[in-house]
Amino acid sequence: MTATDLFHKYPLIGNTWDEMYDEERVRAHYQNVFNSLSSIPADELSKKEELARGLFMSQGITFTVYSSGEGIEKIFPFDIIPRIITASEWDLIERGIKQRLRALNLFLKDVYHEQFSLKDGIVPIDLIYSCPHYLREMQGVNVPHDIYVHIAGIDLIRDYDGTFYVLEDNLRTPSGVSYMIENREITKRIFPDLIPQNFVRPVTQYPNILYNNLMALSHGQVSSPNVVLLTPGIYNSAYFEHTTLARLMGIELVEGRDLVVENHKVYMKTTAGLRQVDVIYRRVDDEYLDPLVFNPTSVLGVSGILSAYRKGNVAIVNAVGNGVADDKAVYVYVPEMIRYYLNEEPILKNIPTYQLGKPDEREHVLKNIHKMVVKKTNESGGYGMLMGHAASEAEIEDYKKEILKAPRQFIAQPVISLSNAPCYINGKAQPRRIDLRPFALCGPNGIEIVPGGLTRVALKEGSLVVNSSQGGGSKDTWVLAK
Repeated sequence: MTATDLFHKYPLIGNTWDEMYDEERVRAHYQNVFNSLSSIPADELSKKEELARGLFMSQGITFTVYSSGEGIEKIFPFDIIPRIITASEWDLIERGIKQRLRALNLFLKDVYHEQFSLKDGIVPIDLIYSCPHYLREMQGVNVPHDIYVHIAGIDLIRDYDGTFYVLEDNLRTPSGVSYMIENREITKRIFPDLIPQNFVRPVTQYPNILYNNLMALSHGQVSSPNVVLLTPGIYNSAYFEHTTLARLMGIELVEGRDLVVENHKVYMKTTAGLRQVDVIYRRVDDEYLDPLVFNPTSVLGVSGILSAYRKGNVAIVNAVGNGVADDKAVYVYVPEMIRYYLNEEPILKNIPTYQLGKPDEREHVLKNIHKMVVKKTNESGGYGMLMGHAASEAEIEDYKKEILKAPRQFIAQPVISLSNAPCYINGKAQPRRIDLRPFALCGPNGIEIVPGGLTRVALKEGSLVVNSSQGGGSKDTWVLAK
């Protein structure tokens, strides 16, 4: 195989946007990478792929898949061909995400205080009160700087015509940023000249931005706030990310057993005695955060932490109760939130979404289920999802029965033909479906979005499911400076 065979006979899939090709021509922003990779002998590319795999292995860049109750730790698959986004495309994405997060922050403040949007019929009140992640315990609680969403991972996909759509708003404990950072470091190792030659914007500033935002959330009575990262522990699927971020920010990584609440204040146990904690970047879900208030069997959280939070003695990132804005049924109303709170038209579109709690929409979906993706409103990671075009009749019938038991808990969307990007598979460039999760950081001084994000890849041929838990991988994501 010669060097130029890499992209030879690269198949273009009909009615699908290809990130590298515009019909038969290489898009201008991919041309340099196309030329560079085409000039590298195939055996050398394979060696680079093997080097990347070895670096992931040696650095412990892993995630955990749970199957039959057992946690199986796996190396996160990495594709060596980067995904490239132009400066103008990124400008659209950045403006759209900032607009969306401004509206969602205002909605969260509203829903836990005056509830104007519910009274005005912008969002149905019964939809909110039936949401399992709407926490009455947060009603009337003021959060620092009125910021609820400090960290967001907004999932974007691209339809056949190149239009970006928001797939999900991840506003609770979004994961994946460590893979974004590590993907860039691996790319620097295997292609040291490509990044500066292509004027790729950096992503390494993410930990510093996050750290500064966390420090700014302290109640201001101490000159050097104590910030910690609260992890569920080593068996969590994203534990690698927790350790990585704590190390890069220079803060303590703690578990629930390392903290204690006294007199409505949170303290960390140290060899020198108790030390007060001012800010907690928590990666523990609401349900397990405080066994005195939520799940009484939880051993992951801290008894009394919600009391300290309500009194303003500790800041928690992301805010408790964000899940109400993360509900896939509430997602439907985000464009209306933008118009209501900001008096602006949405920059980024929603995917058309059917709420199965509505009888007419449910009837339409059940009749056309082979053309639909049906999801549970509060599941993540690709679990609890039916891909109608790929499911068997038996699977569809079983899923219909589940829908009819609790229709409020399901939404449906038409199957979107996710965009393709070339991936290095078996020594050839082959198209695979991708999405994009940019990471936004909201602080007292505004919203910052690191230019890049996590591009997830459906490595199985023909698959539309990019989640790592379902066999997906990732790519380095380049945003060009010009």
